[in-house]
Amino acid sequence: MFKVKLHLAIFAALCSGGVLAHEGEEIDEIVVKGRWERPLGMAVSASEGIVGQAELDIRPRLRTGDMLEVVPGLIMTQHSGTGKSNQMFLRGFNLDHGTDFSTWIDGMPINQPTHGHGQGYTDLNFIIPELVDTLEFRKGPYYAGVSDFSSAGAAFFSVPRTLDGPLIRLGLGQNGFGRLLAANSFQTGRGDLLAGLQTHRYDGPWVGVKEDLSANTGLLRYSEVQDGSEWSIMFMGYDAAWNSADQVPLRAVEDGRVSPLGTIDDTVGGATSRYSLSGRWHQDFNDRGSLTVRAYAIDYQLDLYSNFTYFLENPEDGDQFKQVDDRLTWGGDVTWSWRLGQNTTQNVGLALRVDDIDEVGLFSTTARSVTGTVRQDKVKQSSTGLYYSLEHRFSDSWRATVGARADWYSFDVRDSNIVENTGTADDMIVSPKLSVVYTISDTLEAYFSAGRAFHSNDARGTVISVDPSTGEPAEPVDPLVASEGAEIGFRFFDEQRVNVSAALWYLELDSELLFVGDAGNTEPSRASRRYGIEVPLYVRLTDSWLADFEVALTRSEFTESDPAGDKIPGSLDRVLAAGLVGQFENGAYTSIRSRHFGPRPLTELGDVESESSTVWNLGVGFRTGAFDFRIEALNLFDSTDDDITYFYNSRLPGEPSSGIEDVHFHPIEPRTIRAHLTWSPGG
Repeated sequence: MFKVKLHLAIFAALCSGGVLAHEGEEIDEIVVKGRWERPLGMAVSASEGIVGQAELDIRPRLRTGDMLEVVPGLIMTQHSGTGKSNQMFLRGFNLDHGTDFSTWIDGMPINQPTHGHGQGYTDLNFIIPELVDTLEFRKGPYYAGVSDFSSAGAAFFSVPRTLDGPLIRLGLGQNGFGRLLAANSFQTGRGDLLAGLQTHRYDGPWVGVKEDLSANTGLLRYSEVQDGSEWSIMFMGYDAAWNSADQVPLRAVEDGRVSPLGTIDDTVGGATSRYSLSGRWHQDFNDRGSLTVRAYAIDYQLDLYSNFTYFLENPEDGDQFKQVDDRLTWGGDVTWSWRLGQNTTQNVGLALRVDDIDEVGLFSTTARSVTGTVRQDKVKQSSTGLYYSLEHRFSDSWRATVGARADWYSFDVRDSNIVENTGTADDMIVSPKLSVVYTISDTLEAYFSAGRAFHSNDARGTVISVDPSTGEPAEPVDPLVASEGAEIGFRFFDEQRVNVSAALWYLELDSELLFVGDAGNTEPSRASRRYGIEVPLYVRLTDSWLADFEVALTRSEFTESDPAGDKIPGSLDRVLAAGLVGQFENGAYTSIRSRHFGPRPLTELGDVESESSTVWNLGVGFRTGAFDFRIEALNLFDSTDDDITYFYNSRLPGEPSSGIEDVHFHPIEPRTIRAHLTWSPGG
C-alpha cells in the first residue's frame, strides 16, 4: 500500500482508468490499467501495451473506431459512410478494413473472414466506447495465443464487470450529430448486472447526400466472482443503416463537376446488424494453475451498396453493386495455465471457430435495385487452433518465452451462380514464437522477439476456377498465407515521469492482400517485406500536464520482381502523433491531439503518390460533482487534407468508354463542434 497526493491520483486515473480521490484527500491504493501500469517484468516485446478507459474517454474522437488510434503508429480513416468499417493503416500496411490486424472483444473475434466486402472485415461500430474497460494491443507475430489476421498485430477490448455508478451521456453537434448513452451496473444476488443502451444519429457534412445514420447499440452482462472462480454471460446487439458519400475523382473536383465533399452516386450506403451471446468461466486452482473457458455465437448481416467506377462497365445505368454478407459465427477456446516450480509458467490452449455463411454475394444494382448476379455463395469455414507457450525466468535479469501454434482450416464453398466455383479446400500452418527479455535495471528492459503469423484468404478464392466478372479461367489462391518477423527493442519506465519504448522491426509476407478500387475488394498479390522503427514517448511534464509523442517510420516493398514496380500501394512511410492533456484541481481539463501520416504510393511504380494528411482535435471540459461538460473541436484547423486516396480507372458521363485513370479521394471531414454532457454520480 502507498499514499500519493491528489495530483498523482488524477494522473493515475487519467492514464490508467483508476478511481479519483475527492479533492484534498489521499488515496490508499491506485488500481492501474493503462500506460502507467508497470510493464517491466511482464511484457514480451517492446511494442505491446495496455490503455485504460480514462485515456480512451478523454481523447476527442470523430468516430467509434478512432479508439484504436491509442495504438502507437495506427491510423483510422474513412472513405465512406459513418456506419461502415474504418480504413486502417499500421506498420506500412493499408489494412483495408482489418486484414492483418486481429481484433477481439471479451474473447469474441471481430474480424470476418470470407466477407462480402473484404477479407478480415472489422467493424467496431457495435462497441460502446464508455463500456470498454481496457484496450490491450500487441504488434508483431510473436504471440502464441493470437491466430488469423495477426501479422501486423492485434487488439483486445475488455468490458468492465461493474461501473462506479449510473452513467448518462448526451452528445449534440453540427451536421445532425446526436448521441445518447445510458449505462449502469446493479448488484443482483451473488453477482453483478451491467447494462448499456446507446443511440447515435448523424447526417454528415456532405454535399448532395445526407448520411441519415441511424445506429442503436445495447449491452447486457451478468457476472459472478467468488472463491477463485469467475463466470459471466453477455449479450451485445447492434443495428445500423446509413447513406454514403464515397471517394470522388480528382478531375471532377478540379473542373468543378463535383464538390470535394460531394459524391457521384447519391444512392450508395448500407445496413448492418450484429447480435452476439458470449460466456466466460475462469477457475483458479491455487498453486496448480487456472482454467479459462470461453464460448460465443454471433449473428451478423451486411448489405453494402458501392460505386467506385461510376459508368465504366455500364454506361447507361452505372456501376453500382451490392455486397451481401449473412452469417452465423460460433466457437470458443479453452486455456490451461500452470506453474512448474517458481520460475516457469506454461499455457496450453485449444480454439475453435466456425463461420456458417448462409450468403456471401456480389450483385449489380441501380439505385439499390438488383439488376444482376455476379456471384452468390454459401460457405462453411472452420478453423481449429492448438497453441502452447512456456515462460522461464533464468535469473532476475533474464527471461524467455517460447511457443508455437498449429492452425487447421477447412473451406466448403457452394456457388449457386457458377457451378465450376463450387468446391472444398483445407490447409494447415505451424507458427513458432520466441521472445527473450533482459532486465538491465529497475527502469530499463531490452527485448528480442521473433515469430510467424498468417492470414487466411477468402474461401471463394481457394476453390475458384472461373473469374465471375470476365468468365475467364482463374487460378485458386493459397488458403493460408504466412508472415515471418522479428524485432529488437527497449523500454524505459519511470512511473513518476516517463514511459518510453523503441522497436526496430522486420516483417515478410508470402502474399500481400491489396485493395482493388475498381472491384471494391481485396485481392492476393506478390510477396512483400517491411521494416521500420517505432518510438512512443509518454511524459508527466508537471503535476497537471501529461504529454505524449509517437513516431513510426516504415519502408515497404514487394520482394518479387515485376515490371509493374516494387512499391506497395497505400503503404505509409511515416506516422506522427502527439498529444497534451491537462487535469486541474478545480475540475477543468483539456486534451489536444495532432495526427500526421505521410504520403504513400498509389501505384506499384510509385509514379503517383498521395499527399500527406494532418489533423488536430481539441477537447476542453469541466467536472463538478456528478456532472461533466465537454466541448470538442474535431479537425480544429479545418484541414482539407484527404482521409483516404486511391488511384484507379473510372468513367464519368461524356468521358471515353475506356475510362480515365485518376486519383480518387475522400477528404477529412471539415471542422465540427460537438458538446457532451455527462451525469455520473459514482464516477
